Amino acid sequence: MKPISRRTALKTALAGGAVLATNHLGVAMNQSGKMKKEEKEPLKGNIRHSVSKWCFDDYPLDEFCVICKNIGIESVELLDPKDWPIVQSHGLTVAMAQGAGLGIDRGFNDPMLHDELVASYEKVIPLVAEAGLTNLICFSGRRNGATDLQGWENCEKGLKRITPVAEKYNVILTMELLNSVGHKDYLCDHTVWGAELCRRVGSPNFKLLYDIYHMQIMEGNIIENIRNYHSYFAHIHTGGCPGRNEIDETQELYYPAIMRAIVETGYKGFVGQEFVPKQPDKIASLEKCIHLCDV
Repeated sequence: MKPISRRTALKTALAGGAVLATNHLGVAMNQSGKMKKEEKEPLKGNIRHSVSKWCFDDYPLDEFCVICKNIGIESVELLDPKDWPIVQSHGLTVAMAQGAGLGIDRGFNDPMLHDELVASYEKVIPLVAEAGLTNLICFSGRRNGATDLQGWENCEKGLKRITPVAEKYNVILTMELLNSVGHKDYLCDHTVWGAELCRRVGSPNFKLLYDIYHMQIMEGNIIENIRNYHSYFAHIHTGGCPGRNEIDETQELYYPAIMRAIVETGYKGFVGQEFVPKQPDKIASLEKCIHLCDV
């Protein structure tokens, strides 16, 4: 075996690197030696895929929209009004809009905040409708010593002031179910509590954002709760538990089974990926998790 020169070794290494880079971009060599783009298997379409932008803040929004569209994702979510046109310019939508309210900790459980909250939502709801969007996030806020009954009464009173506006503009106010461990003292932290609030408010324009990661922490029993309460869900979030990382074999839930249960209910809303990538190649992680959910 002849020894190779430094120049030959360098050429070999560069050629190998080029092949790796080419493969990463989804291109391959055909039999004639010309490059061709690999054909990706299309998504099945049973799940409408979305992704939360805050989990991928390393990427400018324009660039991220291009990436998402290439994967087959239909929506980039949890964005303020100024960002909606950017997403829509790429032929995508914003499945869960934000921009109203006072944040996670200061919500409808506090009657002292109702005037300010109502004014905020009255301003943003028409913007959501004008943009052709549907869901606008809202929060219960902290419990602040309230019993479940007091919390229902407080939230019902505030929400009933704004749901007529939501009905007028065909916008769905969507209260997120969050765990009260990481989001200390958060009130709307169990599916049955949120479902009862929906029943009390009694409007088709008030529903829940069912976050699988948060509800696994608080109550588990994910598939049965989806089957029992899906009619109250306007939107669903994913996330690996523990840690809120990739929803793959590194965590305790098997997402293909969860997605099949969602499809079986007839749910037509979006499923938003809201995991924080732990792997170095964040986009590869996103694509992998989309395909895990594509049942």
